[in-house]
Amino acid sequence: MFLARAEGSAVARGLSIPAQRFIFTEGASGRLLLVAAIVALVWANSPFSDRYESLWGYYLTIDLGFLTLSENLKHWINDGLMTLFFFLVTLEVKREVLHGALASVRTAALPVAAALGGIVGPAVVYVVLNLGEPSVSGWGIPVATDIAFAIAALSLVARGAPASLVTFMLTLAVVDDIAAIGIIAVFYTEMIDPVALMMAGLLIGAMFLAQRTGVSGFLPYWVIGLAVWVAMLESGVHATLTGVLVAAMTPAGARLARERLLADGPVLLERASSTNHDESEAALGQLESLVVDSEAPLERLERSVHPISGFLVLPLFALANAGVSLDPETLREAVDSRVTMGTFFGLVIGAPIGILLASWMAVRSGLAVLPTGISWRQIAGVGALAGIGFSVSIFITDLAFSDSPEAAQAKIGVTAAALVASVLGWLLLRGTSGAVPAR
Repeated sequence: MFLARAEGSAVARGLSIPAQRFIFTEGASGRLLLVAAIVALVWANSPFSDRYESLWGYYLTIDLGFLTLSENLKHWINDGLMTLFFFLVTLEVKREVLHGALASVRTAALPVAAALGGIVGPAVVYVVLNLGEPSVSGWGIPVATDIAFAIAALSLVARGAPASLVTFMLTLAVVDDIAAIGIIAVFYTEMIDPVALMMAGLLIGAMFLAQRTGVSGFLPYWVIGLAVWVAMLESGVHATLTGVLVAAMTPAGARLARERLLADGPVLLERASSTNHDESEAALGQLESLVVDSEAPLERLERSVHPISGFLVLPLFALANAGVSLDPETLREAVDSRVTMGTFFGLVIGAPIGILLASWMAVRSGLAVLPTGISWRQIAGVGALAGIGFSVSIFITDLAFSDSPEAAQAKIGVTAAALVASVLGWLLLRGTSGAVPAR
């Protein structure tokens, strides 16, 4: 963690505290994600590959009497744990919209335009290379950016990067991933059970009503959220979208103004130092409640879930999904596969060109301005790093192709693209980082 902080500080300096925390966590988790992916690849191509397949194919059943859920471990991770990842991404978007880089049209215009280019460019490249083939349904695979990998790569290849460039990268990646969530909901949802979907809607309504009536504490909302997840799972809509819905409902405002904490906090601290044990305990309890009520639930949840997502969910996801067989026959099929080519070139060429072109058009039209200290070469470098799609790209791969040969071909394209995109990002960003004054 110390190493991650040391490396992350170069690119985080000058940013807000929430953004710095985001970078430190994403930088460290990106390295752990890389290790998990390498372990998965080695394991899947070792003499113990059968154990790799049998482990993630092991079925775990939860029988509640009135409800039975039975999925293999891979699906419990992809449909269950990944809900926390999408929950976190949506919390981040909501905070940015309310208080961050997306709070004003002028600051949001450039990264949003870039994110749109980063979606359209890869999709067009993939569709052109797969036109007329059933595999064209995988067009959503190259449109996403892996936040953890991209930030980890940026911290390594562009030490001392201007704070505005880091903000641009963060915002682009977050907007890109929230768009990917929408693509999953619209284009990768199978048959829908209207009754289960209606139940999910009623439960979301119950959560909204609980908020409006002042129900505090996270337990009731976690219980309702779990019920929403089950209803979504049964509805046919991908269950991970529960994270998006629940995050969108999470209150972004504190129950008490910060001024109340600043006014009453010192008084309670003084009382807490009393030699009277009961009086001291009571003061500490009141101070704890005051601190909790002075922080927005959105910020508290984001801080709590971020390490779980970065250091548990995403590494487990990589370990369960990145294990692709690289035997000679599979590699030959991948080289000749339109799916592999569409995925690879969509990420390596479509993403940087789409991001650079959309950014140039936004600035040229007057809709956005290029932040001070950022060059077009740096925008191109960020566009190259955005070609690291990994986690979300693999996630969409499993939705588009399930366990078919095309899934393995797409994952090979995603993995190869991550390596090439990292090198391209380094080539474009080396020597371009401006010094950022220490704070």
